[in-house]
Amino acid sequence: MAERPAPRVFTIDVVSDVVCPWCYIGKRRLAAALARLARRHGDVDFQVSWHPFQLNPDLPAGGVDRSQYVADKFGGPERAAEIYARVREAGTSVGIPFAFERIERQPNTLDAHRLVSWAQRQGPADALIEALFRACFLDGRYLGDRATLATIAGEAGFDAESARAMLAGDEGIENVRALDARVRELGVTGVPFFIFDNRVAVAGAQEPEALIEAIEEALAAPVDAA
Repeated sequence: MAERPAPRVFTIDVVSDVVCPWCYIGKRRLAAALARLARRHGDVDFQVSWHPFQLNPDLPAGGVDRSQYVADKFGGPERAAEIYARVREAGTSVGIPFAFERIERQPNTLDAHRLVSWAQRQGPADALIEALFRACFLDGRYLGDRATLATIAGEAGFDAESARAMLAGDEGIENVRALDARVRELGVTGVPFFIFDNRVAVAGAQEPEALIEAIEEALAAPVDAA
């Protein structure tokens, strides 16, 4: 009996930040796209990797008051409410009931990105990414607190004590900063940003149909075109 050929490995690189609501929406839309593609391409192994991009790299390590952050970024709560209304609508379409009012502090996300990098060295980090987004945008948990991050890691199936020990040191700091700098050098100015099999790039939280089109384009490209 002939052996089945090994599935084609198709890489998906997602540049994002855990405090970006559009990145959460983009994650859900990507998941919807991949669910549909899996039915068409059972011989393809879609592998997703997450890469750091700090929306606010200059925030202090202890974060800032959320109301002050909103005032500085959007010019006040009224303008922020207008912007977030659109985000809430998009979130509802993918099952995300954003609760921005629960967020009390805006964190520096360096440690959160360190945690994601640490998790990915052990395997897929989708569950952790989802848990971090949920913690921030649904529960209002502060992602700048290392103990909270370690707890979230445990909730996502990783070893919380190992995560806590890693976060207590300097592991991964320079790597995250270097990766962040690298994607900016490549021209990434906003997130989410998707790179499909090193062939096709898509900026923004596009609808599943747009992501499917881009992935199909990458799948159809000659193997030596990368």
